[in-house]
Amino acid sequence: MNSYLIPANSKKSMLKFGWLNTVDLIIFGSGIAVSFLLMMILNVNQFSIAVIAIAPGLICGFLVIPVPNYHNVRTVIKNAWNFYTTRQRYIWKGWCLDDGEETSKK
Repeated sequence: MNSYLIPANSKKSMLKFGWLNTVDLIIFGSGIAVSFLLMMILNVNQFSIAVIAIAPGLICGFLVIPVPNYHNVRTVIKNAWNFYTTRQRYIWKGWCLDDGEETSKK
């Protein structure tokens, strides 16, 4: 019986804390830092001001949350943007077409 042991999370060892790469860590850290600065600068006694103060941290945290089949939400947004803004060219390789080549009948 040939059985192979392949670790399911082999790429996690390349990530910081097991789920952040360097760019994600910078984004998340800067969002948290801006939120702390806003909480110190603004008067957060009102609910609306408190929401504004913590919004950068929440937005950056949302961007780096892991999602299935992608690394995180930021990569989903990046892939969707690339899909909708670049020209798509699909090459048909089916059984009912001559692969786009002209056939001459003699």
